[in-house]
Amino acid sequence: MKQLLARLAAAAMIVLAGSAGAQTYPERTITMVVPFAAGGPTDTVTRLVADVMSKDLGQQIIVENVGGAGGTLGAGRVAKADPDGYTLLLHHIGMATSATLYRKLAYDTLNSFEYVGLVTEVPMTIVARKDFEPTDLKSLIDYVKANKDKVTLANAGIGAASHLCGMMLMSAIQTQFVTVPYKGTGPAMTDLLGGQVDFMCDQTTNTTKQIKGGTIKGYAVTTAKRVDALPDLPTAEEAGLPGFQVGVWHGIYAPKGTPPEITERLSKSLQVALKDPNVVARFAELGTVPSSEADATPAALKTRLEGEIARWKPVIDAAGQYAD
Repeated sequence: MKQLLARLAAAAMIVLAGSAGAQTYPERTITMVVPFAAGGPTDTVTRLVADVMSKDLGQQIIVENVGGAGGTLGAGRVAKADPDGYTLLLHHIGMATSATLYRKLAYDTLNSFEYVGLVTEVPMTIVARKDFEPTDLKSLIDYVKANKDKVTLANAGIGAASHLCGMMLMSAIQTQFVTVPYKGTGPAMTDLLGGQVDFMCDQTTNTTKQIKGGTIKGYAVTTAKRVDALPDLPTAEEAGLPGFQVGVWHGIYAPKGTPPEITERLSKSLQVALKDPNVVARFAELGTVPSSEADATPAALKTRLEGEIARWKPVIDAAGQYAD
């Protein structure tokens, strides 16, 4: 009986200690892992949000880039971290697609994490070298179909947003064409600018400046509505590709077992950041908008992840392009 009472007392102390820790959270620096290289679109989004969240939480958030394997290395690191709220992950759509692209992951995509909330959804753009022959999306599709063995589509590597958009485009026009993978968006854009590749599908965070400057040719945005930063660029639907919508959504995750009090605190801080005037303005410059308060929640992110895994699995399986 004494041993039982002692165990119950010890358990109660652990629960109370955990509760107290959650109430005083955060007490030290937080690390937010970006599973891609510094300077890329996800890194840019992360640093803007982390700066405001740091001020709201009263502790610095350090952004750490852990790239490799289509974002799975960084995600795997966070999955194995202590569930205390001091190691977080900001990942994009690749969190969902990697569940199919990688048939052997070191973590369970749906069950190795707690959810904080959605951050933003960045539109994609279909672009080409400035001297590419097609003048609009319809003529681009016709040209690609007629020259499928010659045209080259650049992407930032398997699992990257540009790769996923390219696969979706192949599926939509029912044509397989030559893809050229690079180690990141930067090198891919450099070769597009230099005319070494023909066209590309990439985020507005990477292409808006180039389209406006006339250094690349823009054909369409992949959202249901036109993007404010590129008002003259039609949607894919308007340009003749019905139902073609691809957005690169971003979300924040914590290791499985992180106390709900902590994930809720982080979610509230995220909501503060997404209403910050500087974040709103910078996102607008990048051709995107912050997620709504309703979407910057654990429940909304979980629902989105589940739905996107189901959406992309048949596309990836049909393409037969796996990363392992």
